[in-house]
Amino acid sequence: MLPKQLGYKMPPEWEKHERTLISWPVQASMCFPEDYETVSEGYAEIIKAMAEFEPVTVLVNDDQYDFVTKKVIGDHIQLIKVEHSDAWLRDNGPTFIIDKQGNRAAVNWQFNAWGEKYTPYDLDNEVAPKILEHFGIKRFDAPVVMEGGSIHVDGEGTLITTEECLLNINRNSKLKREQIEEILCDFLNVEKIIWLKRGLSGDETDGHVDNIACFAAPGKVILQVCSDPEDENYEITIENLEILKNATDAKGRPFEIIQIQQPPKRVFAEQRLTLSYLNFYFVNGGIILPIFGDDAKETDRMAEEVLANTFPDRRIRTVNGMAIIKEGGNVHCTTQQMIAEEK
Repeated sequence: MLPKQLGYKMPPEWEKHERTLISWPVQASMCFPEDYETVSEGYAEIIKAMAEFEPVTVLVNDDQYDFVTKKVIGDHIQLIKVEHSDAWLRDNGPTFIIDKQGNRAAVNWQFNAWGEKYTPYDLDNEVAPKILEHFGIKRFDAPVVMEGGSIHVDGEGTLITTEECLLNINRNSKLKREQIEEILCDFLNVEKIIWLKRGLSGDETDGHVDNIACFAAPGKVILQVCSDPEDENYEITIENLEILKNATDAKGRPFEIIQIQQPPKRVFAEQRLTLSYLNFYFVNGGIILPIFGDDAKETDRMAEEVLANTFPDRRIRTVNGMAIIKEGGNVHCTTQQMIAEEK
């Protein structure tokens, strides 16, 4: 039977976590392996920040174990050996679901390295099953290529994603939109899907939604926006704003839209960096927010202020958003929440 038939659903990220899972970066598979020490420091900062709020389990390759232990030693930090190539666990990790009795399970998606952009990816496609085996968690295998960064849910039947990613022929060329919707509904127990058109300019994930929009609560969406008509993201964010203004959620509610101004444009190695405040991550009682400094200090301040006003009961914990961004992602991309069971 499918998860929906058994009463499972994907809870929103802000519900209580048992722990956060994160994979340690692998130098050999990095875009810029010469930056390994800087990226390692960035991961260590994120892990230590999350451990202020909840337990963190770090996936490491066997030959990394001693090195990582020295980097992130702490009472709330655990290391487990799971071989992997890429460290973006949001995308190749499991999606945890829970039933009405509070029993936890997980969805194992197929992973093909963002449309076979990087090979080999066989180790990464086995990461989710190995995690679930380690923790003894029931597993449902979904017949679709999908990354966790491509979806957000509100916990009340609504999912948000982008056409650019989920309908891309480099993921599921043989599946139509309606078939993908049916799979998402069956495995995550959602009733309505909000399709934004595109993600941010330069995003090599083909438009992951976790860089542009997320739910703050049922009926409430945070959207990163651009006010410069000369910027490539201006048209993209205006289009997404209009879609949300004209949409309703699974309960028929119009959306309250909270806007966060994007950071100033930055380019590295002739490629635009995908700078996003929306790549923050909910932890128990807090939010881990990447900030970018220098010419972004004003937008950093504004983003922190918006989130503090939106979530007055959460502590906003900032981290250096520039430490790992050259590798193609940020805080949310590195993480995967394990929902707490309710027994």
